[in-house]
Amino acid sequence: MDVEWLLGLLKIILVNIVLSGDNAVVIAMACRNLKPEQQKNAIFWGTFGAVILRLALTFVAVWLLRIPLVEAVGGLLLLYIAVKLLTNEDNGEKETAGFTMGQAIKTIVIADVIMSLDNVVAVAAAANGDWVLIVIGLAVSIPLIVWCSQLLTNLMKRFPIIVWLGAGLLGYTSGELLQRDEWVRGWLEPWMSDQLFLIPIALTIVVVTAGIVSAKRVHGRSRMN
Repeated sequence: MDVEWLLGLLKIILVNIVLSGDNAVVIAMACRNLKPEQQKNAIFWGTFGAVILRLALTFVAVWLLRIPLVEAVGGLLLLYIAVKLLTNEDNGEKETAGFTMGQAIKTIVIADVIMSLDNVVAVAAAANGDWVLIVIGLAVSIPLIVWCSQLLTNLMKRFPIIVWLGAGLLGYTSGELLQRDEWVRGWLEPWMSDQLFLIPIALTIVVVTAGIVSAKRVHGRSRMN
């Protein structure tokens, strides 16, 4: 087997691992309140579906990113998901709080596709257009993503602060998507000039604030009952 091809495979696997940190956070947050047997299924099928869609997205990503407001819409959708994942933490009785397995899988797939919009361009570039490398690289990276997701899921149960950090990270990522959108940049630059870096920070604050407000509301209701 060609040494250059093996180096290319290693490169594509490393790129996938580096770019999949946010995805592992989404998977862990979406599955954290499921029963143990459901968690494994949701993590597997959510990751599998996300990888298949990411592969399909690789074919059209360069063209898709040229459409105005695609990244902005993706950023807003990811912001909604981040808020939903965090506020769902305290949104009812213990046995009904959180997502069902189907909702968790859907959330994982949608969030992964949104966050992969520009990531797949980097993956395709690293593979130099070799689709065999792209497919093998994704296949090898799946168990790594699943393992990281399971680890984070267990840690979130022991250390709830990780849930807040994860939601903040997703809020920051949504801000980065908005910041990178050419239409949004063209609209905001006359007013914000060199302060566009504040957008991800502001959306991180929005997500955490929404979580705090939700937690206080739930706490207030529990005190009244």
